[in-house]
Amino acid sequence: MTPFARHLDQRLTAQDIEVLQVNMGLRCNLACHTCHLECSPGRREIMGWSVLESVIAAADALRPALVDITGGAPELNPNIKRFIRILRGTHPVQVRTNLMGMTIDGLDDLPDFFALHKVRLVASLPCSLDEAAVREHGNGLYRSSIDVLKRLNQLGYGHDEALGLDIVFNHPLGPYHQPGQRALAEACKRELDERFGITVNRLFTITNVPLNRYLELLRVHDMEDEYMQLAESSFNATNLPGLMCRHQVNVGWDGTLYDCDFNQALGLPTNHGAPCHISQFDAELLRGRSIVTGPHCFACTAGIGSACSRALS
Repeated sequence: MTPFARHLDQRLTAQDIEVLQVNMGLRCNLACHTCHLECSPGRREIMGWSVLESVIAAADALRPALVDITGGAPELNPNIKRFIRILRGTHPVQVRTNLMGMTIDGLDDLPDFFALHKVRLVASLPCSLDEAAVREHGNGLYRSSIDVLKRLNQLGYGHDEALGLDIVFNHPLGPYHQPGQRALAEACKRELDERFGITVNRLFTITNVPLNRYLELLRVHDMEDEYMQLAESSFNATNLPGLMCRHQVNVGWDGTLYDCDFNQALGLPTNHGAPCHISQFDAELLRGRSIVTGPHCFACTAGIGSACSRALS
């Protein structure tokens, strides 16, 4: 039994699958310190068309509330437009972006493409604190990200739900609870508006999970033990019903199925008899499956909790 499992009254099981999350590849134009998947420009793992066809078939069979496209930088997958054109015929689609992927030569038409197909965007930006952005992404990238956000606003993003534009904020390095989402959202939205005239729909926070690069960073600063002790001691059972692993299936770049993006980073596919590849997708078998857990799960249940789209409590 894992340390996390000892905190549960019963096994953690999936419920209805509301989100089909698709990792289109680990190639990224950035190499961020907090990236648990260790994405970078040097990665070559890209989801091929045959796997994408299986994803489309799974989405058609499942009819999820959302197809959530992520990476790496999903913009770098050469099939992204073809994939979205087919999906948007019948499915709501969201793309998670670091914004900078849309500034690459040959990809700078993506804002218009996303707007045309009414693709919701979730943009990674450390609030509007320039110094934090420099530490995380590198000098000069923050200003370019602001320019992309302005362009998206010009296309209609951030002004209504039809062209949703959300900002995701990862809390800073160290053994801290993520900040209160409502107060942070109000402050950052106000600052983006006052400093740059930028409008967004929502801002939400995600806890940095101690995996790969972020775990190495914690160890360099001798913070790993303190981080894990805080996370476990702050376990909050009221967050369990809303955990993202209970309401989604994550598809890795090679078609492997995972309970969540963090299990993908650890190479822990779905288990306990559930299908473990998109080619074997069976919604009925995936509903009610037992979730694969580990110590990293404390990051999602600590304090106010964390998920891909919101704080939990």
